[in-house]
Amino acid sequence: MKKQEIIQKWKAGLSKHKLAEIYRREFNQQIRIIRSNVRHRHDGKFITNYESLAYIEKIIYEYLKTNALKNDKI
Repeated sequence: MKKQEIIQKWKAGLSKHKLAEIYRREFNQQIRIIRSNVRHRHDGKFITNYESLAYIEKIIYEYLKTNALKNDKI
């Protein structure tokens, strides 16, 4: 999930906890696909709900921070 997609879903009304759950599922699914190859069976690391929530919160905070800066200059 890209940053713009996360912001878009957050604006649509999804909570940050639900976004973190969705992000974690998608991320871990990609890791499973990578690990399905024998050569890459130890690559990547699964993330927890806590780690995905930290990532989501960071993106939302950056968005709010840049949005507030734009509004201050107007």
